[in-house]
Amino acid sequence: MKAAILAPVAWRTPPRHYGPWEQVASNIAEGLIKLGVEVTLFATGDSITAGRLEAVCEKGYEEDRTQDAKVLECLHISNLMEKADEFDIIHNNFDFLPLTYSGLVKTPVITTIHGFSSPRIIPVYKKYNARGHYVSISDSDRSPELKYLATVYNGLNTKDFVFNAHPREYLLYFGRIHPDKGTVEAIEIAKKSKRKLLIAGIVQDEGYFKEKIEPQLNDQITYIGSAGPEKRNELLGNALALLHPINFEEPFGLSVAEAMLCGTPVIAFNKGSMPELIKHEETGFLVKDIEEAVNAVEALNKIKRENCYNWATSQFSCDKMAADYLKLYHQILG
Repeated sequence: MKAAILAPVAWRTPPRHYGPWEQVASNIAEGLIKLGVEVTLFATGDSITAGRLEAVCEKGYEEDRTQDAKVLECLHISNLMEKADEFDIIHNNFDFLPLTYSGLVKTPVITTIHGFSSPRIIPVYKKYNARGHYVSISDSDRSPELKYLATVYNGLNTKDFVFNAHPREYLLYFGRIHPDKGTVEAIEIAKKSKRKLLIAGIVQDEGYFKEKIEPQLNDQITYIGSAGPEKRNELLGNALALLHPINFEEPFGLSVAEAMLCGTPVIAFNKGSMPELIKHEETGFLVKDIEEAVNAVEALNKIKRENCYNWATSQFSCDKMAADYLKLYHQILG
């Protein structure tokens, strides 16, 4: 089978630090290659794959700001679609824009919907309901207006994460610095728990960081910048818990799965996909507010870190995700 995997071109695939869609696209591509699929990855020219790489640009538009994002996206998507007949299936990890080509090519297109940036994008998905093959990344992140083939949870390369039974005494916030992700709430939880907090992630909202985060930084609350793959395992594994006090209906949350793969429990606000990712009181705590989160910090000794690791390995591995997608490919191709 010949499969084309379409990744975004904001960042490298896999990303150096941030780029969840690129990370998942990479994990799908490499997982399928291990299963014997002939994969061509459509991504930036500096991307890394065991398969064939097709690129129209050397670097992503977030890493080289001299490029126009929309122009790059158009060149990138059209490059694949003009070669569509070379493939048995196209796996779109690039939102709704590639769907606008799907009525013009014979090759079936399966689309992983990595979340909805706004309800305003749904009409494009709706237009291709009959032709498209849609996969959600959690049961919670589904539109009632769309037809879905399946839910496939995002998978991670479990070898990139090491189980740690003996963490240090700090709490960790790991994600982009943005009101949606609850950086301020994580600081509140740490302060009320009288625990050290390490904050790692790219600053996505500069004003939020300057006004709400920076003034609170001290010996107890430390911002360490963005953390790439080499730092991620150590940071997550050594944490007493990951704080994930999100303020939006998060479609998945890679850092939640990553933490548990290290044996680290997660304390998350009970929104979006969190009840699908976290087994309450077994691999972490689903809480409704800061007070409940503080109580959860005090109850962390009730969580067995082995349970976190075993659950995440069984549910969120790259191998499981690739096998699930390959089944769907066969289903589509009959």
